[in-house]
Amino acid sequence: MSLYIKMPEENEPLPSLKRARGKLLWISSVDHKQLGIMYLWLALFFFIIGGLQAMIIRAQLSWPENHLVSPEMYSQIFTMHGTTMIFLVLMPALIGLGTYLIPLMIGANDMAFPRLNAFSFWMTCMGGVLLYFSFLAGGGPKAGWFNYPPLSEMNYTSTAGVDYYLVGLILTGIGSIGAALNFVTTVLCMRSPEMKLNMLPLFVWMMFVNAFLMLAAFPLLNSGLFLNLLDRQFDAHFFIPSSGGSALLWQHFFWAFGHPEVYILALPAFGIISEVIPVFSRRPIFGYKFVAASTVAIALLSYSVWAHHMFTVGLSNAVNSFFAISSMLIGIPTGLKVINWIGTMYKGSIRLTIPMFFAIAFLIDFTLGGLSGISFAIVPIDWQLTDTYYLVAHIHYVFLGGSLFGIFAGIYYWFPKISGRKLSKRLGKWHFWLFVIGFNLTFFLQHILGMIGMPRRIYTYPDLPYWKVLNLFSSIGAFFMFTGMAVFFWNIYTTLKKPRTVTSNPWNAWTLEWAVPSPPNLKNFVEIPPVHSRRPLWDLDHPDKPDKRLN
Repeated sequence: MSLYIKMPEENEPLPSLKRARGKLLWISSVDHKQLGIMYLWLALFFFIIGGLQAMIIRAQLSWPENHLVSPEMYSQIFTMHGTTMIFLVLMPALIGLGTYLIPLMIGANDMAFPRLNAFSFWMTCMGGVLLYFSFLAGGGPKAGWFNYPPLSEMNYTSTAGVDYYLVGLILTGIGSIGAALNFVTTVLCMRSPEMKLNMLPLFVWMMFVNAFLMLAAFPLLNSGLFLNLLDRQFDAHFFIPSSGGSALLWQHFFWAFGHPEVYILALPAFGIISEVIPVFSRRPIFGYKFVAASTVAIALLSYSVWAHHMFTVGLSNAVNSFFAISSMLIGIPTGLKVINWIGTMYKGSIRLTIPMFFAIAFLIDFTLGGLSGISFAIVPIDWQLTDTYYLVAHIHYVFLGGSLFGIFAGIYYWFPKISGRKLSKRLGKWHFWLFVIGFNLTFFLQHILGMIGMPRRIYTYPDLPYWKVLNLFSSIGAFFMFTGMAVFFWNIYTTLKKPRTVTSNPWNAWTLEWAVPSPPNLKNFVEIPPVHSRRPLWDLDHPDKPDKRLN
């Protein structure tokens, strides 16, 4: 194979990942668009792996006293499924969209630190590879995605799975910290001179605030991971109770990261929805300042709620009361966003495109997940339900019904800009209905399973009343979701084989990324359009009616 690589001219469109003649052009790239695409491919690759793990879990639990996989293998799959979906699917997908879009949306030609951008991607990629290398080195981690001691310290001489878990997540954490530094610096220093902070597109604003969350949360996680590694390799006694350590100390480290992580995954999805709904309602966002300010409120409050994951560990009543109140308070700014999105749609000229379908599904399912989350702020309810399938249902309504539905809306919305092609609407509808019906069938029933007593993290279960039928239908719903994802991947594959026919602004949108060709040239902007409002392309198209609403 020839190593000669033809570098694109300044205004030559980027080659697609499939047609790139030189693989090294991508491997060595520091261009934000190519790195954003690679983040998305990485997320899709691990989505396949995490989805297959989910299907094995649901197949195992579809019938009582089932022995499809061994208890040890089930624990490994259960651990890797949660770790994969959070750290190797949702995080790379959201960072990838931010990496690709932020410079385009603020009128910049690249990120502030292109080499740091590449370093962040490859650290994330290598962290994922190292996590799965554990299966080749004698068995994957099996202490749950939360990796609670003393489970993570048991039998450390016989398996290296937890060691790979710890080092792999440290690498992905370093990658996330690097990406966050880049986002903050790019937004502050690289945006168009005319674009004030109160003119930022809401997706950029959410990613900007989110970057501060990442800068505060991931060092906490990495510190705990490093101390856990010292426990395992050098008998340091930080978390091992039998040696004078504290297992609760790990929980404080983990959940001081873990609850902000919920919003690290949610805020970018909020930003995507805040771009999609106005465009397809043909109205500016209702209450821009409320949406932006509530984002800051969520970021600040997210650091005062972590111990609501620990109500059952024996904290004092005063501590439990404080975290219960703060957990209820954080629902207020989130609820304001829902009101803003509904207000934007009210009396709008709604176009039911596939991005809009997923945005509406997001509104419904994320709200349900938020309401079940509020129930966990009530300490007695938390005591009863925290170790049941009710919590499994809640977390999936937040992460899938929230973050993943937002990602789907973003991919369908920005795919024409990234590839120069529109995904099939017909296949998109099949993907939407199969996935949404399957999602609600799978996880809504798990609320009921939790309330009638089915504990989480179990390998199998006895044939108790209603457990069998509810688990069976929950597994059937997972099959619907799996089929919907197969349609989605087929849609991407067949669309990428078609010629590029999309104009620069196929949705008639208003933000700067739609002012450049689809896909963009190597240099994003030869000349940056003037920015006088939050809808610069509206101003260009309607010079006699500029957008004066900085509401």
